[in-house]
Amino acid sequence: MEKRLTRVEVPEEMTWNLEDIFRRGEDWEKEFDALKADLPQLEGHLARLGEGPDALGRCLEAVEDLVKRLYKVIGYASLRLSADGTDPDNQVAMGRAGGLGAQFQAAMAALRSGLLALPAEQLEGYVAHPELKDYARFLGRIIEEKPHTLQPETEKVLASLSEILDSPYLVYERAKSSDLDFAPVEDSQGKSHPMSFALYEENYEMSRDTVLRRNAFASFTRGLKAYENTLGALWGTEMRKNVVLARLRQFPSATHMLLREQEVTVEAYHTLHDVILRDLAPHMRRYAKLRKEVLGLDKLLYCDIEAPLDPDYVPATTREQAQDLILGGLGVLGQDYTDIIATAFRDRWLDLADNVGKSTGAFCATVPQVHPFILATWTDNLRTSFTLAHELGHAGHGVLTERHQNFFNSGYSKYFVEAPSTINELLVAEHLRSQGSEPRMLCWLNMQLLQTYHHNFVRHLIEGELQRRAYALAEKDQPITAPLLGKIQGEILEEFWGGEVEVDEGARLTWMRQPHYYMGLYPYSYSAGLTIATAAARAIREEGQPAVDRWLKVLTMGDSLPPVALAKAAGVDMTEAAVISQAVDYVGRLVDGVESYFKK
Repeated sequence: MEKRLTRVEVPEEMTWNLEDIFRRGEDWEKEFDALKADLPQLEGHLARLGEGPDALGRCLEAVEDLVKRLYKVIGYASLRLSADGTDPDNQVAMGRAGGLGAQFQAAMAALRSGLLALPAEQLEGYVAHPELKDYARFLGRIIEEKPHTLQPETEKVLASLSEILDSPYLVYERAKSSDLDFAPVEDSQGKSHPMSFALYEENYEMSRDTVLRRNAFASFTRGLKAYENTLGALWGTEMRKNVVLARLRQFPSATHMLLREQEVTVEAYHTLHDVILRDLAPHMRRYAKLRKEVLGLDKLLYCDIEAPLDPDYVPATTREQAQDLILGGLGVLGQDYTDIIATAFRDRWLDLADNVGKSTGAFCATVPQVHPFILATWTDNLRTSFTLAHELGHAGHGVLTERHQNFFNSGYSKYFVEAPSTINELLVAEHLRSQGSEPRMLCWLNMQLLQTYHHNFVRHLIEGELQRRAYALAEKDQPITAPLLGKIQGEILEEFWGGEVEVDEGARLTWMRQPHYYMGLYPYSYSAGLTIATAAARAIREEGQPAVDRWLKVLTMGDSLPPVALAKAAGVDMTEAAVISQAVDYVGRLVDGVESYFKK
Protein backbone atom coordinates (compact mmCIF):
# COMPACT_ATOMS: atom_id res chain seq x y z
CA MET A 1 0.00 0.00 0.00
CA GLU A 2 1.23 3.46 -0.88
CA LYS A 3 2.14 5.47 2.22
CA ARG A 4 0.88 9.02 2.64
CA LEU A 5 3.67 11.53 3.08
CA THR A 6 4.18 13.77 6.06
CA ARG A 7 4.52 17.50 5.46
CA VAL A 8 8.33 17.43 5.64
CA GLU A 9 8.45 14.65 3.03
CA VAL A 10 6.55 16.40 0.23
CA PRO A 11 8.57 18.14 -2.53
CA GLU A 12 9.01 21.86 -1.95
CA GLU A 13 7.73 22.74 -5.42
CA MET A 14 4.35 21.24 -4.44
CA THR A 15 4.01 23.63 -1.49
CA TRP A 16 3.26 27.32 -1.15
CA ASN A 17 5.98 29.74 -0.14
CA LEU A 18 4.94 31.21 3.20
CA GLU A 19 8.27 33.05 3.37
CA ASP A 20 6.55 35.68 1.26
CA ILE A 21 4.66 36.60 4.45
CA PHE A 22 7.40 36.06 7.03
CA ARG A 23 10.84 34.69 6.17
CA ARG A 24 11.15 32.89 9.49
CA GLY A 25 9.01 31.93 12.43
CA GLU A 26 11.01 34.39 14.51
CA ASP A 27 9.86 37.22 12.24
CA TRP A 28 6.25 36.20 12.85
CA GLU A 29 6.87 36.21 16.60
CA LYS A 30 8.42 39.68 16.40
CA GLU A 31 5.48 41.11 14.46
CA PHE A 32 3.00 39.34 16.74
CA ASP A 33 4.53 41.07 19.77
CA ALA A 34 4.74 44.43 17.99
CA LEU A 35 1.13 44.26 16.85
CA LYS A 36 -0.04 43.32 20.33
CA ALA A 37 1.78 46.35 21.69
CA ASP A 38 0.36 48.67 19.02
CA LEU A 39 -3.31 47.69 19.32
CA PRO A 40 -3.94 49.88 22.39
CA GLN A 41 -2.99 52.93 20.31
CA LEU A 42 -6.45 52.78 18.77
CA GLU A 43 -7.97 53.94 22.04
CA GLY A 44 -6.47 57.39 21.58
CA HIS A 45 -8.03 57.68 18.12
CA LEU A 46 -11.40 56.49 19.37
CA ALA A 47 -11.51 59.29 21.91
CA ARG A 48 -11.34 61.88 19.10
CA LEU A 49 -13.97 60.55 16.68
CA GLY A 50 -16.15 63.59 17.15
CA GLU A 51 -13.40 66.14 16.47
CA GLY A 52 -14.04 66.27 12.74
CA PRO A 53 -13.24 64.57 9.43
CA ASP A 54 -9.46 64.86 9.85
CA ALA A 55 -9.52 63.07 13.20
CA LEU A 56 -11.79 60.34 11.86
CA GLY A 57 -9.63 59.95 8.76
CA ARG A 58 -6.52 59.47 10.90
CA CYS A 59 -8.36 56.88 12.98
CA LEU A 60 -9.49 54.91 9.95
CA GLU A 61 -6.00 55.04 8.42
CA ALA A 62 -4.60 53.64 11.68
CA VAL A 63 -7.24 50.90 11.68
CA GLU A 64 -6.42 50.01 8.09
CA ASP A 65 -2.71 49.75 8.86
CA LEU A 66 -3.30 47.57 11.90
CA VAL A 67 -5.78 45.28 10.18
CA LYS A 68 -3.39 44.64 7.29
CA ARG A 69 -0.68 43.68 9.74
CA LEU A 70 -3.13 41.54 11.67
CA TYR A 71 -4.19 39.68 8.53
CA LYS A 72 -0.56 38.85 7.82
CA VAL A 73 -0.09 37.46 11.32
CA ILE A 74 -3.34 35.47 11.24
CA GLY A 75 -2.84 34.43 7.61
CA TYR A 76 0.59 32.99 8.29
CA ALA A 77 -0.67 30.97 11.25
CA SER A 78 -3.82 29.84 9.46
CA LEU A 79 -1.99 28.72 6.32
CA ARG A 80 0.54 26.77 8.36
CA LEU A 81 -2.31 25.02 10.15
CA SER A 82 -4.05 24.26 6.85
CA ALA A 83 -0.85 22.71 5.51
CA ASP A 84 -0.40 20.50 8.58
CA GLY A 85 -3.04 20.47 11.28
CA THR A 86 -1.25 17.69 13.17
CA ASP A 87 1.70 19.92 14.11
CA PRO A 88 1.24 21.13 17.72
CA ASP A 89 3.25 24.28 17.01
CA ASN A 90 0.85 25.19 14.20
CA GLN A 91 -2.11 24.62 16.50
CA VAL A 92 -0.61 26.86 19.19
CA ALA A 93 0.28 29.61 16.71
CA MET A 94 -3.26 29.67 15.34
CA GLY A 95 -4.68 29.84 18.84
CA ARG A 96 -2.47 32.81 19.67
CA ALA A 97 -3.33 34.55 16.40
CA GLY A 98 -7.02 33.98 17.05
CA GLY A 99 -6.68 35.58 20.47
CA LEU A 100 -5.05 38.63 18.91
CA GLY A 101 -7.85 38.77 16.37
CA ALA A 102 -10.40 38.79 19.19
CA GLN A 103 -8.66 41.82 20.72
CA PHE A 104 -8.87 43.62 17.42
CA GLN A 105 -12.55 42.72 17.06
CA ALA A 106 -13.14 44.32 20.44
CA ALA A 107 -11.41 47.49 19.23
CA MET A 108 -13.54 47.49 16.07
CA ALA A 109 -16.67 47.07 18.17
CA ALA A 110 -15.59 50.11 20.18
CA LEU A 111 -15.08 52.03 16.93
CA ARG A 112 -18.57 51.19 15.69
CA SER A 113 -20.12 52.03 19.04
CA GLY A 114 -18.20 55.32 19.18
CA LEU A 115 -19.38 56.31 15.74
CA LEU A 116 -22.98 55.41 16.52
CA ALA A 117 -22.77 57.49 19.70
CA LEU A 118 -22.15 60.62 17.63
CA PRO A 119 -25.10 62.86 16.73
CA ALA A 120 -26.85 61.39 13.67
CA GLU A 121 -26.32 64.55 11.61
CA GLN A 122 -22.59 64.53 12.35
CA LEU A 123 -22.18 60.89 11.32
CA GLU A 124 -24.21 61.45 8.16
CA GLY A 125 -22.02 64.48 7.45
CA TYR A 126 -18.95 62.25 7.69
CA VAL A 127 -20.47 59.90 5.12
CA ALA A 128 -20.94 62.80 2.69
CA HIS A 129 -17.58 64.47 3.36
CA PRO A 130 -15.27 64.40 0.28
CA GLU A 131 -12.14 63.67 2.36
CA LEU A 132 -13.80 60.51 3.68
CA LYS A 133 -15.21 59.29 0.37
CA ASP A 134 -13.07 56.14 0.47
CA TYR A 135 -14.73 55.22 3.77
CA ALA A 136 -18.28 56.30 2.86
CA ARG A 137 -19.58 52.77 2.31
CA PHE A 138 -18.05 51.54 5.58
CA LEU A 139 -19.62 54.42 7.48
CA GLY A 140 -22.93 54.04 5.69
CA ARG A 141 -23.15 50.37 6.64
CA ILE A 142 -22.51 51.24 10.28
CA ILE A 143 -25.48 53.61 10.17
CA GLU A 144 -27.59 50.79 8.71
CA GLU A 145 -26.51 48.51 11.58
CA LYS A 146 -27.75 50.91 14.25
CA PRO A 147 -31.15 49.23 14.83
CA HIS A 148 -29.33 45.96 15.52
CA THR A 149 -26.43 47.32 17.56
CA LEU A 150 -26.32 46.64 21.30
CA GLN A 151 -24.96 48.80 24.08
CA PRO A 152 -21.23 49.60 23.71
CA GLU A 153 -20.14 47.42 26.63
CA THR A 154 -22.18 44.50 25.32
CA GLU A 155 -20.70 44.89 21.85
CA LYS A 156 -17.22 44.98 23.37
CA VAL A 157 -17.86 41.80 25.34
CA LEU A 158 -19.24 39.96 22.30
CA ALA A 159 -16.28 41.08 20.19
CA SER A 160 -13.87 39.94 22.91
CA LEU A 161 -15.56 36.56 22.79
CA SER A 162 -15.28 36.29 18.99
CA GLU A 163 -12.59 33.62 19.27
CA ILE A 164 -14.96 31.51 21.36
CA LEU A 165 -18.02 32.28 19.24
CA ASP A 166 -16.12 31.31 16.08
CA SER A 167 -14.67 28.15 17.64
CA PRO A 168 -17.12 25.67 16.02
CA TYR A 169 -15.40 26.27 12.67
CA LEU A 170 -11.95 25.75 14.19
CA VAL A 171 -13.03 22.62 16.05
CA TYR A 172 -14.58 21.17 12.89
CA GLU A 173 -11.41 21.85 10.86
CA ARG A 174 -9.26 20.37 13.62
CA ALA A 175 -11.38 17.22 13.63
CA LYS A 176 -11.14 16.85 9.85
CA SER A 177 -7.40 17.39 9.64
CA SER A 178 -6.24 15.68 12.82
CA ASP A 179 -8.83 13.28 14.26
CA LEU A 180 -10.95 11.78 11.50
CA ASP A 181 -9.33 8.51 10.49
CA PHE A 182 -10.21 6.29 7.53
CA ALA A 183 -9.26 2.67 6.99
CA PRO A 184 -7.33 1.74 3.82
CA VAL A 185 -9.49 0.46 0.97
CA GLU A 186 -9.16 -2.24 -1.67
CA ASP A 187 -9.88 -1.97 -5.37
CA SER A 188 -11.37 -4.62 -7.65
CA GLN A 189 -7.96 -6.27 -8.00
CA GLY A 190 -7.46 -6.59 -4.24
CA LYS A 191 -4.83 -3.84 -4.11
CA SER A 192 -4.87 -1.74 -0.96
CA HIS A 193 -4.94 2.06 -1.14
CA PRO A 194 -4.45 4.74 1.52
CA MET A 195 -7.57 6.67 2.46
CA SER A 196 -8.02 10.28 3.50
CA PHE A 197 -10.71 12.95 3.35
CA ALA A 198 -8.92 14.63 0.43
CA LEU A 199 -8.23 11.37 -1.41
CA TYR A 200 -11.89 10.41 -1.24
CA GLU A 201 -13.27 13.72 -2.47
CA GLU A 202 -10.56 14.38 -5.08
CA ASN A 203 -9.97 10.84 -6.34
CA TYR A 204 -11.97 7.86 -5.13
CA GLU A 205 -15.40 9.49 -5.43
CA MET A 206 -14.75 9.80 -9.16
CA SER A 207 -12.97 6.47 -9.60
CA ARG A 208 -13.83 4.27 -12.58
CA ASP A 209 -13.45 1.22 -10.33
CA THR A 210 -16.88 0.60 -8.78
CA VAL A 211 -15.42 -1.68 -6.10
CA LEU A 212 -12.83 0.90 -5.08
CA ARG A 213 -15.35 3.73 -5.23
CA ARG A 214 -17.89 1.94 -3.05
CA ASN A 215 -15.28 0.57 -0.64
CA ALA A 216 -13.89 4.07 -0.26
CA PHE A 217 -17.36 5.45 0.46
CA ALA A 218 -17.92 2.73 3.05
CA SER A 219 -14.62 3.61 4.74
CA PHE A 220 -15.49 7.29 4.48
CA THR A 221 -18.90 6.67 6.06
CA ARG A 222 -17.42 4.66 8.94
CA GLY A 223 -14.86 7.37 9.61
CA LEU A 224 -17.50 10.08 9.65
CA LYS A 225 -19.95 8.07 11.75
CA ALA A 226 -17.40 7.72 14.54
CA TYR A 227 -17.76 11.47 15.12
CA GLU A 228 -21.43 11.78 14.13
CA ASN A 229 -22.82 12.85 17.50
CA THR A 230 -19.87 15.06 18.34
CA LEU A 231 -20.08 17.00 15.09
CA GLY A 232 -23.87 17.06 15.30
CA ALA A 233 -23.60 18.76 18.69
CA LEU A 234 -21.02 21.13 17.24
CA TRP A 235 -23.28 22.17 14.38
CA GLY A 236 -26.21 22.47 16.75
CA THR A 237 -24.10 24.83 18.87
CA GLU A 238 -23.29 26.95 15.83
CA MET A 239 -26.95 27.26 14.91
CA ARG A 240 -28.05 28.00 18.46
CA LYS A 241 -25.39 30.71 18.71
CA ASN A 242 -26.77 32.44 15.62
CA VAL A 243 -30.37 32.15 16.78
CA VAL A 244 -29.50 33.72 20.14
CA LEU A 245 -27.43 36.50 18.58
CA ALA A 246 -30.22 37.29 16.11
CA ARG A 247 -32.70 37.65 18.95
CA LEU A 248 -30.32 39.85 20.92
CA ARG A 249 -29.90 42.07 17.88
CA GLN A 250 -33.64 42.13 17.21
CA PHE A 251 -33.61 40.43 13.83
CA PRO A 252 -36.70 38.44 12.82
CA SER A 253 -34.52 35.33 12.58
CA ALA A 254 -30.94 34.09 12.29
CA THR A 255 -31.52 33.83 8.54
CA HIS A 256 -32.33 37.54 8.37
CA MET A 257 -29.21 38.35 10.40
CA LEU A 258 -26.88 36.22 8.28
CA LEU A 259 -28.35 37.52 5.02
CA ARG A 260 -27.94 41.09 6.28
CA GLU A 261 -24.19 40.44 6.45
CA GLN A 262 -24.33 39.44 2.76
CA GLU A 263 -26.61 42.39 1.85
CA VAL A 264 -29.10 39.97 0.32
CA THR A 265 -32.85 40.00 0.81
CA VAL A 266 -34.70 37.03 2.24
CA GLU A 267 -36.81 36.99 -0.93
CA ALA A 268 -33.71 36.59 -3.13
CA TYR A 269 -32.46 33.81 -0.85
CA HIS A 270 -35.70 31.84 -1.10
CA THR A 271 -36.02 32.44 -4.85
CA LEU A 272 -32.64 30.85 -5.55
CA HIS A 273 -33.53 27.80 -3.49
CA ASP A 274 -37.02 27.39 -4.87
CA VAL A 275 -36.28 27.94 -8.58
CA ILE A 276 -33.13 25.83 -8.76
CA LEU A 277 -34.27 22.91 -6.61
CA ARG A 278 -37.59 22.72 -8.47
CA ASP A 279 -36.41 23.25 -12.04
CA LEU A 280 -33.02 21.56 -11.90
CA ALA A 281 -34.22 18.30 -10.35
CA PRO A 282 -35.76 16.88 -13.56
CA HIS A 283 -32.51 17.45 -15.48
CA MET A 284 -30.39 15.84 -12.78
CA ARG A 285 -32.76 12.88 -12.40
CA ARG A 286 -32.48 12.35 -16.13
CA TYR A 287 -28.69 12.44 -15.81
CA ALA A 288 -28.79 10.00 -12.88
CA LYS A 289 -30.94 7.57 -14.87
CA LEU A 290 -28.52 7.76 -17.79
CA ARG A 291 -25.63 7.19 -15.42
CA LYS A 292 -27.16 3.99 -14.04
CA GLU A 293 -27.79 2.68 -17.55
CA VAL A 294 -24.32 3.48 -18.90
CA LEU A 295 -22.52 2.15 -15.82
CA GLY A 296 -24.61 -1.03 -15.89
CA LEU A 297 -25.62 -0.73 -12.23
CA ASP A 298 -28.71 -2.32 -10.75
CA LYS A 299 -28.99 0.67 -8.43
CA LEU A 300 -27.28 4.05 -8.30
CA LEU A 301 -25.82 4.77 -4.88
CA TYR A 302 -24.99 8.26 -3.68
CA CYS A 303 -21.29 7.47 -4.15
CA ASP A 304 -21.94 6.66 -7.83
CA ILE A 305 -23.21 10.14 -8.75
CA GLU A 306 -19.79 11.33 -9.91
CA ALA A 307 -18.47 8.07 -11.35
CA PRO A 308 -17.08 8.57 -14.87
CA LEU A 309 -19.41 7.47 -17.66
CA ASP A 310 -16.52 6.99 -20.06
CA PRO A 311 -13.79 5.61 -17.76
CA ASP A 312 -11.41 4.72 -20.57
CA TYR A 313 -11.31 8.37 -21.58
CA VAL A 314 -9.52 10.08 -18.69
CA PRO A 315 -7.44 12.94 -20.02
CA ALA A 316 -4.30 13.05 -17.93
CA THR A 317 -2.33 16.21 -17.49
CA THR A 318 0.76 17.59 -15.86
CA ARG A 319 1.01 20.74 -13.79
CA GLU A 320 2.76 22.43 -16.72
CA GLN A 321 -0.03 21.44 -19.11
CA ALA A 322 -2.64 22.63 -16.62
CA GLN A 323 -0.91 25.99 -16.46
CA ASP A 324 -0.91 26.33 -20.25
CA LEU A 325 -4.58 25.33 -20.48
CA ILE A 326 -5.67 27.77 -17.77
CA LEU A 327 -3.69 30.65 -19.21
CA GLY A 328 -5.08 29.88 -22.65
CA GLY A 329 -8.66 29.80 -21.39
CA LEU A 330 -8.31 33.01 -19.43
CA GLY A 331 -6.55 34.82 -22.24
CA VAL A 332 -9.85 36.41 -23.23
CA LEU A 333 -9.59 38.48 -20.04
CA GLY A 334 -6.39 40.14 -21.24
CA GLN A 335 -2.68 40.25 -20.50
CA ASP A 336 -2.91 42.02 -17.16
CA TYR A 337 -5.20 39.31 -15.78
CA THR A 338 -3.19 36.37 -17.15
CA ASP A 339 0.01 37.91 -15.75
CA ILE A 340 -1.52 37.54 -12.29
CA ILE A 341 -2.33 33.89 -12.96
CA ALA A 342 1.12 33.16 -14.39
CA THR A 343 2.72 34.68 -11.30
CA ALA A 344 0.70 32.35 -9.09
CA PHE A 345 2.26 29.33 -10.81
CA ARG A 346 5.75 30.78 -11.01
CA ASP A 347 6.07 32.14 -7.47
CA ARG A 348 4.51 29.26 -5.54
CA TRP A 349 1.21 30.75 -4.51
CA LEU A 350 -0.12 27.18 -4.79
CA ASP A 351 -0.01 24.27 -2.35
CA LEU A 352 -0.79 21.11 -4.29
CA ALA A 353 0.68 18.40 -2.03
CA ASP A 354 -1.27 15.61 -0.35
CA ASN A 355 0.18 15.06 3.10
CA VAL A 356 -1.00 13.88 6.47
CA GLY A 357 -2.70 16.70 8.33
CA LYS A 358 -3.40 18.90 5.32
CA SER A 359 -6.79 20.57 5.13
CA THR A 360 -9.22 19.02 2.68
CA GLY A 361 -10.92 20.63 -0.31
CA ALA A 362 -9.61 23.75 -1.94
CA PHE A 363 -9.54 27.43 -1.05
CA CYS A 364 -7.88 30.73 -1.83
CA ALA A 365 -6.84 33.16 0.93
CA THR A 366 -5.54 36.62 0.08
CA VAL A 367 -3.00 38.06 2.51
CA PRO A 368 -2.95 41.88 2.25
CA GLN A 369 0.26 43.44 0.89
CA VAL A 370 1.53 39.96 -0.01
CA HIS A 371 -0.59 37.93 -2.45
CA PRO A 372 -3.23 35.16 -2.49
CA PHE A 373 -2.41 31.61 -1.40
CA ILE A 374 -4.23 28.63 -2.91
CA LEU A 375 -4.68 25.21 -1.34
CA ALA A 376 -5.70 22.23 -3.47
CA THR A 377 -4.65 18.60 -4.00
CA TRP A 378 -3.04 17.66 -7.30
CA THR A 379 -4.28 14.41 -8.84
CA ASP A 380 -2.72 14.29 -12.34
CA ASN A 381 -6.02 14.55 -14.21
CA LEU A 382 -7.56 17.30 -16.27
CA ARG A 383 -10.36 17.83 -13.77
CA THR A 384 -7.84 19.30 -11.34
CA SER A 385 -7.21 22.03 -13.90
CA PHE A 386 -10.79 23.20 -13.39
CA THR A 387 -10.31 23.25 -9.62
CA LEU A 388 -7.19 25.36 -10.04
CA ALA A 389 -8.91 27.67 -12.51
CA HIS A 390 -11.67 28.15 -9.94
CA GLU A 391 -9.33 29.06 -7.08
CA LEU A 392 -7.19 31.23 -9.36
CA GLY A 393 -10.37 33.17 -10.08
CA HIS A 394 -10.49 34.08 -6.40
CA ALA A 395 -6.82 35.03 -6.61
CA GLY A 396 -7.29 37.30 -9.62
CA HIS A 397 -10.26 38.93 -7.89
CA GLY A 398 -8.21 39.48 -4.74
CA VAL A 399 -5.26 41.04 -6.54
CA LEU A 400 -7.37 43.39 -8.66
CA THR A 401 -9.46 44.46 -5.68
CA GLU A 402 -6.39 45.24 -3.57
CA ARG A 403 -4.95 47.33 -6.40
CA HIS A 404 -8.03 49.55 -6.62
CA GLN A 405 -9.73 49.56 -3.20
CA ASN A 406 -8.82 50.38 0.37
CA PHE A 407 -9.10 47.63 2.93
CA PHE A 408 -12.57 48.69 4.04
CA ASN A 409 -13.87 48.01 0.53
CA SER A 410 -11.87 44.83 -0.07
CA GLY A 411 -14.24 42.27 1.44
CA TYR A 412 -16.77 40.31 -0.59
CA SER A 413 -20.34 39.29 0.03
CA LYS A 414 -20.73 35.51 -0.04
CA TYR A 415 -23.51 36.10 -2.56
CA PHE A 416 -21.03 37.36 -5.16
CA VAL A 417 -17.69 35.86 -4.16
CA GLU A 418 -18.03 32.60 -6.11
CA ALA A 419 -18.78 34.34 -9.42
CA PRO A 420 -15.15 35.36 -10.22
CA SER A 421 -14.03 31.79 -9.54
CA THR A 422 -16.67 29.80 -11.38
CA ILE A 423 -16.54 32.01 -14.47
CA ASN A 424 -12.93 30.91 -14.87
CA GLU A 425 -14.02 27.29 -15.06
CA LEU A 426 -16.51 28.19 -17.77
CA LEU A 427 -13.92 30.18 -19.75
CA VAL A 428 -11.39 27.34 -19.56
CA ALA A 429 -14.09 24.90 -20.70
CA GLU A 430 -14.97 27.15 -23.64
CA HIS A 431 -11.29 27.29 -24.57
CA LEU A 432 -11.08 23.51 -24.53
CA ARG A 433 -14.25 23.28 -26.62
CA SER A 434 -12.76 25.61 -29.22
CA GLN A 435 -9.67 23.43 -29.62
CA GLY A 436 -11.49 20.52 -31.18
CA SER A 437 -14.89 19.06 -31.93
CA GLU A 438 -14.15 15.35 -31.53
CA PRO A 439 -17.41 13.97 -30.09
CA ARG A 440 -15.82 12.01 -27.28
CA MET A 441 -13.90 15.02 -26.02
CA LEU A 442 -16.97 17.24 -26.23
CA CYS A 443 -18.96 14.72 -24.22
CA TRP A 444 -16.19 14.56 -21.60
CA LEU A 445 -16.19 18.34 -21.41
CA ASN A 446 -19.98 18.45 -20.98
CA MET A 447 -19.61 15.98 -18.13
CA GLN A 448 -16.92 18.12 -16.47
CA LEU A 449 -19.18 21.13 -16.64
CA LEU A 450 -22.02 19.06 -15.22
CA GLN A 451 -19.68 18.13 -12.39
CA THR A 452 -19.17 21.84 -11.68
CA TYR A 453 -22.90 22.52 -11.76
CA HIS A 454 -23.57 19.45 -9.65
CA HIS A 455 -21.07 20.69 -7.10
CA ASN A 456 -22.43 24.25 -6.93
CA PHE A 457 -26.06 24.02 -8.06
CA VAL A 458 -26.87 20.66 -6.50
CA ARG A 459 -24.52 19.61 -3.72
CA HIS A 460 -23.98 23.05 -2.18
CA LEU A 461 -27.58 24.14 -2.67
CA ILE A 462 -28.79 20.94 -1.00
CA GLU A 463 -26.44 21.85 1.85
CA GLY A 464 -28.08 25.26 1.84
CA GLU A 465 -31.52 23.67 1.88
CA LEU A 466 -30.46 21.66 4.93
CA GLN A 467 -29.51 24.94 6.59
CA ARG A 468 -32.79 26.53 5.55
CA ARG A 469 -34.86 23.73 7.12
CA ALA A 470 -32.66 23.28 10.18
CA TYR A 471 -32.69 26.99 11.01
CA ALA A 472 -36.48 26.99 10.77
CA LEU A 473 -36.51 24.32 13.50
CA ALA A 474 -33.82 26.04 15.56
CA GLU A 475 -35.92 29.20 15.58
CA LYS A 476 -38.58 27.12 17.35
CA ASP A 477 -35.94 26.16 19.95
CA GLN A 478 -35.76 22.56 18.76
CA PRO A 479 -32.33 21.08 19.55
CA ILE A 480 -30.30 20.35 16.42
CA THR A 481 -28.77 16.89 16.77
CA ALA A 482 -27.03 14.39 14.52
CA PRO A 483 -30.10 12.14 14.11
CA LEU A 484 -32.22 15.15 13.15
CA LEU A 485 -29.65 16.38 10.64
CA GLY A 486 -29.40 12.92 9.10
CA LYS A 487 -33.18 12.69 8.84
CA ILE A 488 -33.54 16.09 7.15
CA GLN A 489 -30.58 15.39 4.87
CA GLY A 490 -32.16 12.14 3.73
CA GLU A 491 -35.54 13.78 3.08
CA ILE A 492 -33.99 16.51 0.94
CA LEU A 493 -31.96 14.05 -1.11
CA GLU A 494 -34.94 11.78 -1.68
CA GLU A 495 -37.10 14.73 -2.76
CA PHE A 496 -34.47 16.02 -5.17
CA TRP A 497 -33.43 12.73 -6.77
CA GLY A 498 -36.96 11.33 -6.91
CA GLY A 499 -35.90 7.70 -6.44
CA GLU A 500 -33.19 7.75 -9.13
CA VAL A 501 -30.46 7.70 -6.44
CA GLU A 502 -30.51 5.38 -3.44
CA VAL A 503 -30.17 7.48 -0.30
CA ASP A 504 -28.18 5.29 2.08
CA GLU A 505 -26.55 5.92 5.46
CA GLY A 506 -23.50 7.53 3.91
CA ALA A 507 -25.68 9.94 1.94
CA ARG A 508 -27.44 10.96 5.14
CA LEU A 509 -24.07 11.85 6.67
CA THR A 510 -23.06 14.33 3.96
CA TRP A 511 -23.83 17.18 6.38
CA MET A 512 -20.52 16.23 8.02
CA ARG A 513 -18.45 16.95 4.92
CA GLN A 514 -18.39 20.75 4.69
CA PRO A 515 -16.93 23.56 6.84
CA HIS A 516 -19.36 25.94 5.12
CA TYR A 517 -22.01 25.28 7.76
CA TYR A 518 -19.80 27.17 10.20
CA MET A 519 -19.45 30.17 7.87
CA GLY A 520 -22.92 31.68 8.00
CA LEU A 521 -25.20 31.04 5.04
CA TYR A 522 -22.40 30.12 2.68
CA PRO A 523 -23.59 26.93 0.90
CA TYR A 524 -26.53 28.45 -0.99
CA SER A 525 -24.39 31.37 -2.20
CA TYR A 526 -22.48 29.09 -4.60
CA SER A 527 -25.65 28.91 -6.67
CA ALA A 528 -25.79 32.71 -6.79
CA GLY A 529 -22.15 32.92 -7.87
CA LEU A 530 -22.62 30.28 -10.55
CA THR A 531 -25.76 31.97 -11.85
CA ILE A 532 -23.87 35.27 -12.18
CA ALA A 533 -20.89 33.51 -13.76
CA THR A 534 -23.06 31.62 -16.25
CA ALA A 535 -24.71 34.83 -17.44
CA ALA A 536 -21.43 36.78 -17.55
CA ALA A 537 -19.63 34.01 -19.47
CA ARG A 538 -22.46 33.90 -22.00
CA ALA A 539 -22.19 37.68 -22.43
CA ILE A 540 -18.43 37.41 -23.02
CA ARG A 541 -19.06 34.69 -25.60
CA GLU A 542 -21.78 36.68 -27.38
CA GLU A 543 -20.64 40.30 -26.95
CA GLY A 544 -16.88 39.99 -26.73
CA GLN A 545 -14.80 42.89 -25.45
CA PRO A 546 -17.61 45.07 -24.01
CA ALA A 547 -18.64 42.22 -21.70
CA VAL A 548 -14.97 41.53 -20.84
CA ASP A 549 -14.49 45.19 -19.92
CA ARG A 550 -17.55 45.15 -17.68
CA TRP A 551 -16.34 42.02 -15.93
CA LEU A 552 -12.80 43.28 -15.37
CA LYS A 553 -14.18 46.54 -13.99
CA VAL A 554 -16.33 44.64 -11.52
CA LEU A 555 -13.30 42.63 -10.37
CA THR A 556 -11.64 45.90 -9.33
CA MET A 557 -14.65 47.10 -7.35
CA GLY A 558 -14.28 44.76 -4.39
CA ASP A 559 -17.02 45.45 -1.87
CA SER A 560 -17.60 49.05 -2.97
CA LEU A 561 -21.16 48.10 -4.02
CA PRO A 562 -23.68 45.57 -2.65
CA PRO A 563 -23.51 42.18 -4.42
CA VAL A 564 -26.67 42.54 -6.49
CA ALA A 565 -25.42 45.93 -7.71
CA LEU A 566 -22.04 44.38 -8.56
CA ALA A 567 -23.77 41.71 -10.63
CA LYS A 568 -25.82 44.39 -12.37
CA ALA A 569 -22.62 46.30 -13.19
CA ALA A 570 -21.47 43.13 -14.93
CA GLY A 571 -24.73 43.07 -16.90
CA VAL A 572 -26.50 40.44 -14.78
CA ASP A 573 -29.79 41.35 -13.09
CA MET A 574 -30.18 38.89 -10.22
CA THR A 575 -33.56 40.35 -9.28
CA GLU A 576 -34.98 38.60 -12.36
CA ALA A 577 -35.90 34.92 -11.84
CA ALA A 578 -35.37 34.48 -15.59
CA VAL A 579 -31.61 34.82 -15.07
CA ILE A 580 -31.69 31.82 -12.71
CA SER A 581 -33.89 29.87 -15.12
CA GLN A 582 -31.48 30.52 -17.99
CA ALA A 583 -28.64 29.03 -15.94
CA VAL A 584 -30.78 25.97 -15.20
CA ASP A 585 -31.64 25.67 -18.89
CA TYR A 586 -27.93 25.65 -19.68
CA VAL A 587 -27.50 22.65 -17.38
CA GLY A 588 -30.34 20.93 -19.23
CA ARG A 589 -28.55 21.45 -22.54
CA LEU A 590 -25.40 19.90 -21.09
CA VAL A 591 -27.41 16.82 -20.11
CA ASP A 592 -28.90 16.76 -23.61
CA GLY A 593 -25.38 16.67 -25.05
CA VAL A 594 -24.28 13.76 -22.87
CA GLU A 595 -27.47 11.83 -23.58
CA SER A 596 -27.11 12.26 -27.33
CA TYR A 597 -23.55 10.91 -27.20
CA PHE A 598 -24.35 7.75 -25.23
CA LYS A 599 -27.68 7.04 -26.94
CA LYS A 600 -26.49 7.56 -30.51
